[in-house]
Amino acid sequence: MARFMGRSWAARMIPGRRPRSRRRERPEVAGRRFRSWLSVRSVAGQVFVLQLVIVLLLGAAATIALVLQVRHDATDEARGRSIAVAEAFANSPGIVQALHTRNPTKVLQPKAEAARKKSGLDFVVVVTPKGIRLTHPKPNRIGKHFIGTIGPPLRGHTITESRPGTLGPAMQAVAPIFDSHHKVVGLVGAGITIQKVSGLANRQLPLLVGAVSASLVLATGGTALVSRRLRRQTRGLDPIEMTRMYEHHDAVLHSVREGVLIVGGDGRLVLANDEASRLLDLPPRPEGRLVDDLGLDPHVADVLASGRDVTDEVLVAGDRLLAINNRLTDRDGGPPGSVATLRDSTELRALSGRADVAQKRLKLLYDASVEIGTTLDVARTAEELAQVAVDRFADFVTVDLAEPVARGDEPLAVGGVEMRREAVHGIRPGQGHPFYPVGRVFSFVPTSPQAFGLSEGEPVVEDDLTEATGWQAQDPEQTAKVIEYGIRSLVTVPLRARGVLLGVVNFWRMKQREPFEEEEVSLAEELAAHAAVCIDNARRYTREHTMAVTLQHSLLPRALPEQNALDVAFRYLPAESGVGGDWFDVIPLPGARVALVVGDVVGHGLHAAATMGRLRTAVHNFSTLDLPPDEILSHLDDLIARIDQDEGPGGPDGDGAGSEGITGATCLYAIYDPVTRRCTMARAGHPPPALVRPDGSVEFLDLPAGPPLGLGGLPFETAEVELAEDSHLVLYTDGLIEDRRREIDTGLEMLRDALSHPGRTPDEICTEVLDALLPSNPSDDIALIAARTRVVGGDRVASWDVPSDPAAVAGVRAEVMRKLAEWGLDEGAFTAELVLSELITNAIRYATGPIRVQLLRDKVLICEVSDTSSTSPHLRYAATTDEGGRGLFLVAQFAERWGTRYTSNGKVIWAELAIP
Repeated sequence: MARFMGRSWAARMIPGRRPRSRRRERPEVAGRRFRSWLSVRSVAGQVFVLQLVIVLLLGAAATIALVLQVRHDATDEARGRSIAVAEAFANSPGIVQALHTRNPTKVLQPKAEAARKKSGLDFVVVVTPKGIRLTHPKPNRIGKHFIGTIGPPLRGHTITESRPGTLGPAMQAVAPIFDSHHKVVGLVGAGITIQKVSGLANRQLPLLVGAVSASLVLATGGTALVSRRLRRQTRGLDPIEMTRMYEHHDAVLHSVREGVLIVGGDGRLVLANDEASRLLDLPPRPEGRLVDDLGLDPHVADVLASGRDVTDEVLVAGDRLLAINNRLTDRDGGPPGSVATLRDSTELRALSGRADVAQKRLKLLYDASVEIGTTLDVARTAEELAQVAVDRFADFVTVDLAEPVARGDEPLAVGGVEMRREAVHGIRPGQGHPFYPVGRVFSFVPTSPQAFGLSEGEPVVEDDLTEATGWQAQDPEQTAKVIEYGIRSLVTVPLRARGVLLGVVNFWRMKQREPFEEEEVSLAEELAAHAAVCIDNARRYTREHTMAVTLQHSLLPRALPEQNALDVAFRYLPAESGVGGDWFDVIPLPGARVALVVGDVVGHGLHAAATMGRLRTAVHNFSTLDLPPDEILSHLDDLIARIDQDEGPGGPDGDGAGSEGITGATCLYAIYDPVTRRCTMARAGHPPPALVRPDGSVEFLDLPAGPPLGLGGLPFETAEVELAEDSHLVLYTDGLIEDRRREIDTGLEMLRDALSHPGRTPDEICTEVLDALLPSNPSDDIALIAARTRVVGGDRVASWDVPSDPAAVAGVRAEVMRKLAEWGLDEGAFTAELVLSELITNAIRYATGPIRVQLLRDKVLICEVSDTSSTSPHLRYAATTDEGGRGLFLVAQFAERWGTRYTSNGKVIWAELAIP
């Protein structure tokens, strides 16, 4: 075994160096050596002289730089102060007025002197445009010519110039004085001696000299200390102490857990410590032998003898993996050769491999947590599970879910429920696979590992599918294709979330890869557990979404009612995620009129859908009263306020058990009369309707906006517009024009462009509007109604004014009979005569003012009697002894419908009679 050989090894490795013993020096010898470092011939003396020269040069340079810098700064400061004072005094208030006074010197001299003293300048002088001084610190110079350049200032420019002064060079500035017309009416000169500003150099120069002197002292002392320390470290050791030091190094070298090899320039081994001998299995006493004769592995011997630098190169030495570092020793004038260090990295490499595997698994789990469950779709979530596990964990992944799970239902017993293949993904996506396709419905046989895993709730591993008879019994023909394809092993893991078994995920590996190991099962369980929670979330969302959509569709109109006033088409598109509260309706009204309604409940979910249904029902109820649009919106506003109060967060009893409150709703209500072609509308926070005229021009009707429903406190206003025949009235919700990627104004302009084409049917309008404005992923419901106006012609309308005289009833009846005969309604003439006779008689008896009778031939015969009274008749049952009270009863019996609607001038009693 190699050991340090004391001074002999040191002499061999460091030729010319001999350790010296430290002797006690006599005082006179020590003093002589202490003075020797001052000699220029010694290194210490040369270093000291060099430091002295450098310090002196730096001091001289600093002094010159200080003087120049101070002189430059003083000039700049004198210039700046002169300009500032001159311009400030030239622009000071009252100076122009003072120049126009009879004695400007009397006014300006005190001000100039005050400015001079306060600013510390030598002079502040006011000069006339002709160069005559008006002020000066010395009064005897007032009235004399100003000494300086005044040409540029008279042209409106401020200048500075350096001039000799009585106390040395001075800097003066001349600034113009402008009147209100920007005309130069005088000059202001201000100056200061530069010497007044440059006093800083006199204060800093002694400090600089002191710093240079201190640097010289420190350099001298530092040189002496360094010289003495070097002398002690290089020449103070005797041979015994050097030997002790070498032995100490030898002990340290052989005790470290890293191999050390020193190879000479001739390729012979100079030194090998104990660890190097053990790692390389060196023969006894290998020092002095050639490296190639030590029986080392060729790669190791080549590195040691090559004389090249190597850093952490891993080589095989027997059954070990060695990390070798090799460095040359003759780079800085040392002896030729090299030093190599060896580390046994066999166990480290094994640990590194296991750590790398663990890191990859953690990365896979992290990616799974990010990439699985990005949507609330069951099939998409299953596909994400398959995609994230393929290639990094398995070659193929199949996901099978219980049939009810895809519908959002909860399977009661997965073992007895048919399974649906939801996802298949593999390393060869474009080359097919041997598994059941997506969508295939099947059942697991009891002997299959999937059935066993589902019944026990535990994962099952099949190392060799060729011997898995229970798995092959599932479908012998299909499993034979799987084995022939090259699939070798399987891990099947149940998908369980919140105690519910949803299905199973199968991880498959080809025969080219190692089969699944037991420690990999935990990774498969982690993947399946996370995916199961995501699938269950998607399942529950699907169930709730289906319920909400079903509720929403059940509350919306399934078909449009029959009516002749409007040709209507509609579109309703729910949002991709969530269910909103958009709704619409078409409601036939008495007198051949039709009401169009569009509304939007703020929010999504079951609560919004249920509220939408309540509002639609309320609108139908209020419409039966034949109220104007503004009153209907007022009633809806009160209804939502009561719903908020009863079902708000506090609940009706204030116990906090109430449901989520409504945050608001919008609504647009319009009534179209085909007889008068007038449309009455009111809106509550809803987008304005679009009117498309027959020529294709588009106008968004300027209706009073009104507050959204539920806010209360403000009334609603009604607007009336006359519509030409074949005009289109387009009503919509904000989901059509507003989106995350566009503003509402942009949506309105896009809607205008889509509507501005004449000659289209309402159905074509709805189709083209959705094609132009429908977002790619709608985040809100969209309701759209397009209605083309029709007109009831004069040949189907007849009206008469009736005097307030019972005798006039007979004449009206005769006119009515002639009109009915003209329309070919002789069969129903008697019924119409009876009904009109009763209605007219009641109006004459109980009403006031003018009475008007109108017949309207539509799908039914509409009889209307209007008067100025606001009292509505009531149906009652007359007693056998009563002489009257049976008129309205007869009307109700013969008419299909009858009722009363109020107008701004009174009321209209109407009755609808069937046309034979």
